Parts: sequence; structure tokens; C-alpha cells
Amino acid sequence: MKKSTVTVIGVIGIIVIGIVGYFIATYNSLASAENSVDAKWSQVENVMQRRADLIPNLVNSVKGSMKHETEIFSAITEARKEYNQASTPEEKVAADNKIDQSVGTMVSVIKESYPQLASNENVKTLMTQLEGTENRIAVERRNYITEVQSYNQNLVRFPKNLVAKMLGFEKKANFKAEPGAEKVPDVSFE
Repeated sequence: MKKSTVTVIGVIGIIVIGIVGYFIATYNSLASAENSVDAKWSQVENVMQRRADLIPNLVNSVKGSMKHETEIFSAITEARKEYNQASTPEEKVAADNKIDQSVGTMVSVIKESYPQLASNENVKTLMTQLEGTENRIAVERRNYITEVQSYNQNLVRFPKNLVAKMLGFEKKANFKAEPGAEKVPDVSFE
């Protein structure tokens, strides 16, 4: 074999090794990013599950000191049941939104109809836990949104987008609020 033929074969070999190495590195980074997105969603579910577990227990402890409307507690119980039965992120979000509505209604009724209970320690604990839980959910949703954005950006950037398409990686759906969530709720303290 001639020296030039060996050189050409060597150069082609190096190029092939470089391309294969790039595919492996790109696959590994996309797979890691996809797992990170899934982990962030699991944390969102974790804090929503915490709320689904915690709030009924707190409500039951407050229930004794409040002769509250049965409708609100039934709505919370039903929403919690739907959340526990949901299996997809979309179903979880829909059930979580029902919990949001039920809890919002309960908070409004407590403030409007039972102002004398504001000093009740059980009610204070409930309100603190509700606020803390809602803040945790908001933080985890934000973390999930950021992670999905980063992952999806990787899928559309050249040349990773070519490798991603060839290997079957797809964009992840981001968190979307329910229609009407952009409106400020009307809370009356009269």
C-alpha cells in the first residue's frame, strides 16, 4: 500500500471516530437532560402530593372548630381523590387545578364568613401551611419550566437537532396554567 493511501484511510478513520464520538456525547447529554426534566416533574408531583395529603388533614383539624359548609370539604376531598387517581402530567395538573379552586374557595369563605376564627391557632396553622404549600408548588413549577426550556433548546440547536431527530428525542410539554388563571381573583372582606 502506498503511503498516501494509508494517510487517507487514517484521516477517514479519524473523521468516523469523531462523528461516532459526537453522536455518543450528544446522545448522553440529551438522555441526561431528558432524565432531568422527568426528575423536575416528579418534584412538582411530590409537592402537589404533599398538598393533597396535608391539606385534608389540616382541614379535618380545623373542621372541629368551624362548622363549615360541607360543599367545600367535599370538593377538596373529591379533588384529592382525582389527583391520586391521575396518571399523566396533564391529568395531575387538571386535578391540581381543582384543588387550587377548592382551597381558594375555602380561604375566601374563612376570611369572609368566619373572621372571628382568625385568632384560632388551627386556622392560623392551616393558612400558614396553605401559603407555604402553594409557594413550594410555585417554586417547583418554575424549576420544571426552566428545565423543560433548557432541554427543548438543546433539541432545536444545530447540530444537536439532527442527532436528536435521528435518535427519536422529542420536545417536552411545558407547564400551562388553566384558562382564566391570568385574572386576578375577586376576594371580598365585607
